[in-house]
Amino acid sequence: MQKIRKGDTVVVLAGKDKGRSGEVIKVMPKDGRALVRGINMIKRHQRQTASQEAGIINKEAAIQLSNLAVADPKDGKATRVGFKILDDGTKVRVAKRSGEQING
Repeated sequence: MQKIRKGDTVVVLAGKDKGRSGEVIKVMPKDGRALVRGINMIKRHQRQTASQEAGIINKEAAIQLSNLAVADPKDGKATRVGFKILDDGTKVRVAKRSGEQING
């Protein structure tokens, strides 16, 4: 089970967007990277296609997983992730800061 998943709200710990938070769009475990909505924006030249016009577009670049931390569901601050097995046998992720279950 991964600590950071698609749909999680994460806080950036290092880099130009330090302190900002956003939702994870895509996780690339083999590369150890993730795409976060609105974080680490870059400009790219786009060739014209049937569905898209040509020009300079803004898009998210991948950010290293070590520079991200899951936001605590209670207060939104960065927290570590632990795992807990519930009574019915399911394994869930838990925020170590508050003890709250992380949804996602």
